[in-house]
Amino acid sequence: MEHQAQEETQLDTNTLREQRLANMRELEAMGYTPFGGGYERTGRMCDIRETFAEGNSARIAGRIVAFREMGKSVFVHLQDATGRFQIYVRKDAVGEDAFKAFKCLDLGDHIGAEGELFVTKMGEPTLKVANWTLLSKALLPLPAKWHGLQDVEIRYRQRYLDFIANPDVCTVFRQRSRAVKAIRDFLYARDYLEVETPMMQAMPGGAAATPFKTHYGALNATMYLRIAPELYLKRMLVGGYDRVFELNRNFRNEGLSRFHNPEFTMLEIYEAFGNVRTMMTLVTELITDVAQTVYGKLVFGEGAQAIDLTAPWREVPYRDLIRERAGEDWYELDRLAMAQRATELGVQVAPDWDETEIGQEVFEKLIEKTLQNPTFVTRLPKDLVPLAKTCVDDPESVDVFELIIGGREIAPGYEELNDPLEQRRRFEQQANGDPSKVDEDFLLALEHGMPPAGGMGIGIDRLIMILSEVEAIRDVILFPQLKLKA
Repeated sequence: MEHQAQEETQLDTNTLREQRLANMRELEAMGYTPFGGGYERTGRMCDIRETFAEGNSARIAGRIVAFREMGKSVFVHLQDATGRFQIYVRKDAVGEDAFKAFKCLDLGDHIGAEGELFVTKMGEPTLKVANWTLLSKALLPLPAKWHGLQDVEIRYRQRYLDFIANPDVCTVFRQRSRAVKAIRDFLYARDYLEVETPMMQAMPGGAAATPFKTHYGALNATMYLRIAPELYLKRMLVGGYDRVFELNRNFRNEGLSRFHNPEFTMLEIYEAFGNVRTMMTLVTELITDVAQTVYGKLVFGEGAQAIDLTAPWREVPYRDLIRERAGEDWYELDRLAMAQRATELGVQVAPDWDETEIGQEVFEKLIEKTLQNPTFVTRLPKDLVPLAKTCVDDPESVDVFELIIGGREIAPGYEELNDPLEQRRRFEQQANGDPSKVDEDFLLALEHGMPPAGGMGIGIDRLIMILSEVEAIRDVILFPQLKLKA
């Protein structure tokens, strides 16, 4: 049936489907149910290989991914989630009728097979089939490797086909699952409590982002999908919990790019009586632990693009990086001179931007992408982080870090602002005179007293991108958001 795979690439989908339906009807006429029930297995493919002993009997099940006819016998590769295993079907072993039916199967069909294990002359562990069962008929073909697995539309819109034919893709998502477990294990071992907070909120807060808006019929109220869980997790601190975290889904109604998906996974952590240093130590230990535990290394990528996670990590103030790139006199310039300097450096400046916004554009466009190895950028301008505590020695800066790895922000962390009066002032400044944008419920919680605390968010998708050594966020999201088909 190797010729079948070649012929299928030459035919349109409708023709292929009709051929498979005809095969299904022929199988039904011979007494085979095209969509069967469960099938008791001796084990998965990996189990059969690990415990393989020639002469033992076994029952396996999987999808047909290779089919090679040899007159009165057929060699087939079955595949499940753990790998492939070869089966050998002989006419004299299964009977004439069963052998005839077997040759009506197509690539992609699921079958169960039982028989005796042996090793072929080529040294391949194989199951000699005594009986087989049709479990599920595939009415559409798998994509040919040379075409379908390089077709971006098929890879992301029909991700299941990517899984079937691309073992490397499956490995990325297995490792992602193990990495998330390793994160939980790391935090559980340090007595952090995992919690779940509302994903639908009356007022989106905890970050500067555009939310998705919806309507809650039962309450006749406008609601928003959360952009961050921060303000609810801080309520936990007010309530007396001292170490909390949430692995959460956030939603931001913004653009699609190599580094952005509107629905993404974030880890947020808060520790009462901690500070920015507490969070620096925690994130360094957490990321290196996950890298070693799951991926078995601390260096990812090669050459100039290699990322070395070996601690200690660099630490540098935000203003020092701006001065290095935009001039030592940057912070002595007025707004007009800053805009002119930024333009000369190749940065586009909007007419209504203030000095902080111009500086941040310089950082994002010219500096951030150059920080390949882990770098803690510290002491950011106060206006950029309204939920962080002001530096003791500089009222214009806040005690925060942005952890940059591979040229992208992976984790912001800071000493949390717990002064309700100052928090109100900052909320009101952000709201530009609109009282409906001030989160009074959160301020009410703060007025009951929140302990000093360190807090941090880690972008899980971006972290997995680095550890998996892939270039686009959609390569680490099972079903990424795509443009709608016309």
